[in-house]
Amino acid sequence: MLKKGNKLYSILTGSCPTCHEELMYKDKNPYHLGNIFKMHERCSHCGTKYKIEPSFFYGSMYVSYGVGIAFAAAAFVMAFLVLGATLITTFIAIVLTLVVFLPLIIRLSRNIWINLFFKYDNEAVKNLNP
Repeated sequence: MLKKGNKLYSILTGSCPTCHEELMYKDKNPYHLGNIFKMHERCSHCGTKYKIEPSFFYGSMYVSYGVGIAFAAAAFVMAFLVLGATLITTFIAIVLTLVVFLPLIIRLSRNIWINLFFKYDNEAVKNLNP
């Protein structure tokens, strides 16, 4: 279903947006909160530099707003429309969802942001595997 060469593959796995061969993050688990932002400087396979400029990932904050809204909307639909919860219970469900999934939202937002600026380069992969 998800194959290398697809932006969705890079976004969901956190792999290099150019070659999809290496994870960008030093720790794959976003719930290790001390390591959530720690990334390799470059891809060891294709040499892609992940931080294009010093404050590059600040832009991912805008993406995280949209991703957070999607998670909150899903929580609303599940709690209020599917389970028939009261409004206060639905509000609590939304807040808990956002708190529990915050590390995942942060990582997804960073992955989406970097994939807006890079594209999969089949030639870079061919040069790696002659």
